[in-house]
Amino acid sequence: MTTTIDIGTLITTTPGIHNGSPHIIAKGVTVRRIVTWYKRGLNAEEITDRIGTLTLAEVYAALAYYHANTAVIEADLAEEKAEADRLEKLHTQSAKS
Repeated sequence: MTTTIDIGTLITTTPGIHNGSPHIIAKGVTVRRIVTWYKRGLNAEEITDRIGTLTLAEVYAALAYYHANTAVIEADLAEEKAEADRLEKLHTQSAKS
């Protein structure tokens, strides 16, 4: 007998973990991280090669979550970039001092 998995059970958001960003259950890998590699041109198989603890189903679930919630994930990516830019600016300013 074959067991089926509801892909809706593979992604969750947990307050206090990854700032509430959606992530793979029990793996801690954020949808944002998977989407970042996807946008850089990696396919699902290549992403599972990069993160050996993920299954292909989990990567596809994350990509499906992204495509169903694009505005939310894009806002998350924009926030992450803004924070990285802010920290880089702080580092550059302190290096000049």
